[in-house]
Amino acid sequence: MRIYDGSPRQDWEGVLRGIGAFADRERLKEILFLELDEGFVLQGLTMQAAASDSDNLGTLVKRTYELTEDQVGELMDASDSKRGTASVDRAQPDLLNYYEQSLRILGAYIDGQKAHDVFFLEQEGSYVLRLFGVAGERGGGHQLSEFTRDEMFAMIEAAPDQRRQPAPETTGAK
Repeated sequence: MRIYDGSPRQDWEGVLRGIGAFADRERLKEILFLELDEGFVLQGLTMQAAASDSDNLGTLVKRTYELTEDQVGELMDASDSKRGTASVDRAQPDLLNYYEQSLRILGAYIDGQKAHDVFFLEQEGSYVLRLFGVAGERGGGHQLSEFTRDEMFAMIEAAPDQRRQPAPETTGAK
C-alpha cells in the first residue's frame, strides 16, 4: 500500500496507530511489519490458549496477518472512534496499548522522513526500521533506524504534552 504514491492513506501515524491497536487486541508480541503494494504483512507471537482439560498455560505461536487497504481503513476508523479515551499511566511502563502508542510514534517519524517501502521489527519493546526513499537523500536508498525500549517509553510519555502544545505560527509574505 504505497502511502505516498497515490493512496488515499497519506498518514503513516494514523495507519500504524490503527494497526498497533489491532496488535494490542490480538495480544501480539515481537512484531514484524512489512509494507506491500496492496497492503501490509503483520506478524507476531501470541499465546495460544491451552485446552480446558490441560494443565498447560498455553503455547507460544506465530500469527501472520495480511492486511488489505480496506482492512487498514477499518482499523483506522476503529482507532479514531476511541481517540482521547485512553488513559496513560506514566508511572507504569507496561502499557496495555503499547503497540497503538509506539506504532503511532514510529508512524510520525516515518511521516517526517517521507519514506516508503517500510519494514520494521520489534523485540522486547525495541524497534529496528528499514525505510526506503528517505527525504533529502540523493537518489533515495535505504535508511536504518533503531529505537530502544527506553527511548520508546520516553517518547510515549512525552507524546501527550507534545500534542497539547500549540502549533507554531508561520510567517511569510501575504
